[in-house]
Amino acid sequence: MAISRVLHALTELRPAYTAAVPILAAAMMLAATACADGSGTASAPAPSSTTAAAGVQSSVAPTAIPESDSGYTATTAQVTGDNGRVRYDVTVPQVEGGDPAVAAEFNESIRAALQDQIDGSAGERFTLQSGNESTVAHIGSRVLSGLLVTSWNADPPGAHPTPLVATVVIDADSAQPITLNTLFPNLQAGLDRLSEESARLLPATAAGPEFERSGIEPTRQNFANWVATPAGMEIHFTDYQVGPHAIGLVVVTVPWNRLADVMAPAMVGVVSS
Repeated sequence: MAISRVLHALTELRPAYTAAVPILAAAMMLAATACADGSGTASAPAPSSTTAAAGVQSSVAPTAIPESDSGYTATTAQVTGDNGRVRYDVTVPQVEGGDPAVAAEFNESIRAALQDQIDGSAGERFTLQSGNESTVAHIGSRVLSGLLVTSWNADPPGAHPTPLVATVVIDADSAQPITLNTLFPNLQAGLDRLSEESARLLPATAAGPEFERSGIEPTRQNFANWVATPAGMEIHFTDYQVGPHAIGLVVVTVPWNRLADVMAPAMVGVVSS
C-alpha cells in the first residue's frame, strides 16, 4: 500500500515537473550569461576592422570599443612622406562612427596639427616620427579629445630627439573645436586660474617644487595644449616648459570644479561629459 501511494504521488507530480524543466533550464542559461561580466549584462564582442587607401592605412585595434554611447570608436592612421626638407612617418589618432561632421572635424584637426609640425622649423632638415603618447584621449557623450605627440630630430641627427605636442578638443554638439577663448569668456581670468592651479599641482610631478615658473605664466601659449576628460582639464606641457628635458613631458589635471566659476556655463557640461 505504501509503495502504491508513492507511485500515485509521483504520477500526479509528473506533469508539473515536465513543464518546469524547460523553464528552469532557460533561467540557468540567463543567469550564466548575466554572470559572464559580473555586471548582470552579457558582454558584447569588441568591434574589429581594417581599411587601407592610397598610402594611408587606418585600423581599429581589435579591443577598441566606443567609450560612450555616442557611437565613436578610436582608430589610427599612418601618415608618411618626404617633402625634401622633412621626412615623416607618424601614426595619428583618429575616430570613426558617430556624427560624420564631428568625426571629420576631429580627424582633420589632428592632421592639421601634424601639418603644423611638418611646416615648423623653417630652413632646417628634420624627421618626425610617432610618439607613444599619441591617443584619442577621451570620447565623451558631448566632447572628443585627442593628443598628438611626435619625435622631432635634426637631419643629420642632433644630441637627442625633441617631443612635439599638440592637442585637439571638439564639441560634439556643434562639430567645432573648443579653444581657450571658447572655454573662458574672460580669457585672462581663465589663464590666471590655470596658472594658479598649475603652481599648486606641479610640485607633485617630476618637475618638483623647483619647476620652471616662466612655463606657467598666464599666457595663451603656455596653456595651448590641453584635453577635456571627465576628471578635469588635462594640461600637457611641452619639452623644457616646466623643467629640464630629462624629466620628460609633464601633465597636470585641473578639476573642473576649480575652473567652473571662470568657465562659460554652457561649456561645463560639454567638457566634463
